[in-house]
Amino acid sequence: MGSLSSRVLRHPGRTQAQQEPGSGAGGSARRQDTGGDAAGHGFCYCPGSRKRKRSSGALCYCHPDSETDEDEEEGDEHQRLLNTPRRKKLKSTSKYIYQTLFLNGENSDIKICALGEEWSLHKIYLCQSGYFSSMFSGSWKESSMNIIELEIPDQNIDVEALQVAFGSLYRDDVLIKPSRVIAILAAACMLQLDGLIQQCGETMKETINVKTVCGYYTSAGTYGLDSVKKKCLEWLLNNLMTHQNVELFKELSINVMKQLIGSSNLFVMQVEMDVYTALKKWMFLQLVPSWNGSLKQLLTETDVWFSKRRKDFEGMTFLETEQGKPFASVFRQLRLQYIISDLASARIIEQDSLVPSEWLSSVYKQQWLAMLRAEQDSEVGPQEINKEELEGNSMRCGRKLAKDGEYCWRWTGFNFGFDLLVTYTNRYIIFKRNTLNQPCSGSVSLQPRRSIAFRLRLASFDSSGKLICSRTTGYQILTLEKDQEQVVMNLDSRLLIFPLYICCNFLYISPEKRTESNRHPENSEN
Repeated sequence: MGSLSSRVLRHPGRTQAQQEPGSGAGGSARRQDTGGDAAGHGFCYCPGSRKRKRSSGALCYCHPDSETDEDEEEGDEHQRLLNTPRRKKLKSTSKYIYQTLFLNGENSDIKICALGEEWSLHKIYLCQSGYFSSMFSGSWKESSMNIIELEIPDQNIDVEALQVAFGSLYRDDVLIKPSRVIAILAAACMLQLDGLIQQCGETMKETINVKTVCGYYTSAGTYGLDSVKKKCLEWLLNNLMTHQNVELFKELSINVMKQLIGSSNLFVMQVEMDVYTALKKWMFLQLVPSWNGSLKQLLTETDVWFSKRRKDFEGMTFLETEQGKPFASVFRQLRLQYIISDLASARIIEQDSLVPSEWLSSVYKQQWLAMLRAEQDSEVGPQEINKEELEGNSMRCGRKLAKDGEYCWRWTGFNFGFDLLVTYTNRYIIFKRNTLNQPCSGSVSLQPRRSIAFRLRLASFDSSGKLICSRTTGYQILTLEKDQEQVVMNLDSRLLIFPLYICCNFLYISPEKRTESNRHPENSEN
């Protein structure tokens, strides 16, 4: 049957219809459209003929021999039908295969039994799995069996996870819920389904939050997803201090907390004393996981709990007791030199009796000698970048800017006469060495120049703790004269997402260089 089309017949020699008298530039001879026709459609009135509807852009040819109006309208209708798309959803091959072969089990040539369930499957599809490919291609007895019993040694694997894993062999994509991803990952790893393993990893990285991060971190270590493990650790470094959470403190293991507290990338809020306080609360929740109070109540409850047990320490600090020893390696990661440099903080840490006195004694000695060097050796501060020294020994501090505005602050503690003022204004972050201009509660150095090594980081997070945007200066040396200020970062509008979190690492004094005079020989020659 030939294709349909609409035709307009033309009389030989007939030209385009003449314009009616009076239809010049000054007006139109066409009657006013009163029929509600769509814009862009007109009417032609030919002598002795009825009104004809003319579609936009079409030409009207008036002749007694032309086709009837009905023919023309019928042709237009045919043309409209030909050009109107019709949608009909076709069943894809993938869905047909999944429904017919996997769900219905048609033409199955093997049965897989596990966890009290059985699946009617097909060897040709199972061979996409490294596990089954090796089983069927080798000299294993299973290669000739029609029914295979699978032993499932991993407790993370359940029937639903196996259903998803087997089904993934019969379809192009799999929808993975975050609540099911660990079980599916376990099944995928057992069956050696690389594509499904990768998809699980991507799902985990996209859905890290306070409820999933610890489980994801542990599972990533178990199943070898290093990129997921790294993402979880980054999330924890960013959120442990900035978004403290009771349930998160309960879930964090000793090994994970040790990594976090020891890292120079920990996003500290306020000062090192606040890291100590967070550790104290975390240790309490590890010892009393049944506690269900709010975050605001946590510190008070923690102090009360430890004070009640202080009389039972028998002259020991808590970390020296059998109950406290497992946590000692975590508290060792604290940078105590920046806690005892503030009098109020030093008094609290002595009163708490958590940290062994020997730890504190060595730090007091270290800081006293550093102060003498700053005063008597004309120490002017670091002169070169020593990344290892900065990452291991720098002062960690931070600040949250709830909204845009003007801010000026200093972090507490004795910093060897370097009174650093930090200002945020008009998208600039400025460091100033205050000497004489502003009042200071402590002594200040009057040396003409002082240097600090520093790194400044800025970040904004969404409601799940995911990093939205960030910026860093990297490690730098800044030398300032008395009362001199310096812009250290200029923010563009993309970073102005509040609240804005600022974290700094500082080193005010160079590490002491060991010489022959202060190096102790291992063996004396008396």
